[in-house]
Amino acid sequence: MNPLYRQLVKAKKNQQKLLAILIDPDKIDPENIKNTIKKIKKIKPDWLLIGGSLISVKHLNKSVKKFRKHLDIPVVIFPGNPLQISYKADGILFLSLISGRNPEYLIGNQVIAAPLLHRSDLDIISTGYILIGDEHTTSVSYISNTLPVPSAKTDIALATALAGEMLGLQSIYLEAGSGAKQTVPLKTVRTISREINIPLIVGGGIKSQKEILQMWNAGADMVVVGTAFENGTLK
Repeated sequence: MNPLYRQLVKAKKNQQKLLAILIDPDKIDPENIKNTIKKIKKIKPDWLLIGGSLISVKHLNKSVKKFRKHLDIPVVIFPGNPLQISYKADGILFLSLISGRNPEYLIGNQVIAAPLLHRSDLDIISTGYILIGDEHTTSVSYISNTLPVPSAKTDIALATALAGEMLGLQSIYLEAGSGAKQTVPLKTVRTISREINIPLIVGGGIKSQKEILQMWNAGADMVVVGTAFENGTLK
């Protein structure tokens, strides 16, 4: 078990709640990156996730190197495509979009990325990625050409998470989508948390400390905040 995954498992076992900030380097002014680092330090997250739908590898490497130099928390790749790999990071969420039926995002991209990851020293966490919500225009839905699990279909979301665990995935990530108007329903988080034994990560549309606490109380082991951090609304 690699150190990053050990941290997730230990947090779940001890009911220690984790926070991650998600950064899209394409949305950061390179001349103002020091201010971004100051904001991250003020919030004191446990992880920094880096990724985006269109980010270049060159830009990714530069951003990872800069953040690792100035932060003492793990910098983890949140890949939008199979080429978004940086050997300069601490680890990567090896995502499989198990809520969709597009083979490219279920296994195709993973096959392309696997030889590169095999040669790296990155901590690799295989993650079942489940898109949930009633909006079909989020970046994830558009890029992956898949539909989310409807918010009211908790049974389908649960069955999908259970299938991911049974297939041997190490964690489940419930995603409402970047900039989503609604978060993943608390009922869904609560139901899945009770039924799976692997770490549960939740992100998308979370805008405040109150919503972070609600997700933690519902059973999320790690909450991910992106757009609210970019907009400066998360204090």
